[in-house]
Amino acid sequence: MNKQLSFVLADNQDITRMGMRGFIAHLFGTNLITEASGKKQLTDLLTDYPDSVVVLDYTLFDLNGVEEFLILVRRFTDACWLLFSNDLSEDFIRKLSAEEKVSMILKENTGEEIRSALLCAAHRERFLCHQITNLLISHSSDSKAPSVLTATEKEILRQIARGKSVKEIAAERISSIHTVITHKKNIFRKLEVNNVYEATKYALRAGLIEMAEYYI
Repeated sequence: MNKQLSFVLADNQDITRMGMRGFIAHLFGTNLITEASGKKQLTDLLTDYPDSVVVLDYTLFDLNGVEEFLILVRRFTDACWLLFSNDLSEDFIRKLSAEEKVSMILKENTGEEIRSALLCAAHRERFLCHQITNLLISHSSDSKAPSVLTATEKEILRQIARGKSVKEIAAERISSIHTVITHKKNIFRKLEVNNVYEATKYALRAGLIEMAEYYI
C-alpha cells in the first residue's frame, strides 16, 4: 500500500495498546499511530485523520450503547472500524452484522487472526473472527436453502468460499478467467447475494463446505 496508514487505538488497556502497536509496526512499518482515551479525543482525531483504521475496545470505551457507536460510524464514513473486545453480546453482534465497515475480533483470538483482521481493515475489507462467524451462522435458518446451482457452480462456490481467487480457480479447472467470472456472476445472481462473504454464508448453510475449510 503506497499511502501511509493512520491508526487510532481506542482501548483503555495498556497491554492491549502496546500489543496492537507491535502488530501494526510488524505489518505496516512506520505509520501514524495515535491513541484516544475517550469519545471526545476519538472524534477530534477522526476529524484530523478521517480515513483512519480505528481499533476500538467497545466494552471498555466510554460509549453509551450501540446507537451512539453507529452515529460515529455514519459520521466518519471514511474510517474503518476494528472492534477488538471481549464480552461482545450476541445482540450487539447481530445489530452490527450488516455494517460493512465494522470488523469484529476477540482478544482471545490467535495472533494469526489479529494480523488478518488488521490487514483486512487496512485494505478496507471486512473481517469477522471465526467465533463471531460461527455465532451468526449457527442461528441462521436451520433449513437448507433449495439448491439453485448447477454442479459446476456449486464446485466454483466451494472454491470461492475456501478463499481461492478467480485466477486460482481458473488454473485448477483448466478454464479461462472469463469463464470463471461468468460463473461467479451467475452464482451471485441466483443466490441474490452481493459479495463473497454472503455467498460463503450460503455455502456453509447448504453444507457445501465445512467451517474448518472457511477462511475470511
